Amino acid sequence: MAEHKHGEMDISVQEKTFDGFIGATKFVVGVSIGILVFLALFNS
Repeated sequence: MAEHKHGEMDISVQEKTFDGFIGATKFVVGVSIGILVFLALFNS
């Protein structure tokens, strides 16, 4: 079996993917809150 030490693996691709996921999640949450506020203000 291949032996490796903890913390030696290159995880830059995973970090970029995670950062993109968090960014997309923030965007979707922001848009959703904006839509809910719009509906609350103009739904009569």
